[in-house]
Amino acid sequence: MRDKYKYIGPVYDFLSNLYSGKNIHRCKTAMLDVETVKPGDRILFAGVGHGRDAIRAAELGADVTVVDLSETMLRKFAEAQQKEAPQLTIRRIHSDIMKVEEFEQYDLVVANFFLNVFDENMMVRVLEHLIRLGKADAGVVVGDFCYPTGNLVARLFKKLYWYMAVFTFWLFANNAFHKIYNYPEHMQRLGLQVTEKKHFKLLNMDCYWSILGRKQA
Repeated sequence: MRDKYKYIGPVYDFLSNLYSGKNIHRCKTAMLDVETVKPGDRILFAGVGHGRDAIRAAELGADVTVVDLSETMLRKFAEAQQKEAPQLTIRRIHSDIMKVEEFEQYDLVVANFFLNVFDENMMVRVLEHLIRLGKADAGVVVGDFCYPTGNLVARLFKKLYWYMAVFTFWLFANNAFHKIYNYPEHMQRLGLQVTEKKHFKLLNMDCYWSILGRKQA
């Protein structure tokens, strides 16, 4: 299968930091601390990209598995791990996430800036699949662009800011072109209880959020 991130993948982290002032990185690691990650926890990262969030989880003692369909992204992840944490063992799977069928095996499933590559119907199917990969009381983390709220100017800014990003990845990676998703609504509709949200600002406006949902055991 063609690697959609062959060209934009090598500069993904650079573009993310340039675009967000490192808020995307902060968002990705927001839920990965000693409160949510315990030594020995099995954690899966879907669409890992360059994967510094996965490295963070492994540093906290988790048993980490990363999945990405892009060979380029997995190579960049391997390079980042070799540079930053070569002593860690992190399992890598080069596959479509929908073909990973390790159901009820993970304590935490993380989808940071991954669900937004799909159109809405497919996004819901992928999210439902990710939930099935978690254990009965697993957590599911989604880090992504905030759903637009606030006054008219704030909502307009957030939409323009989003469409700049989605157009770039539609153009260079053939990702779906769509509106901003309201992830908490989708997570709750699929049976998760949203237990925590963390927001990250740009120009004093909430542009990113990290959302933690829990399966109801």
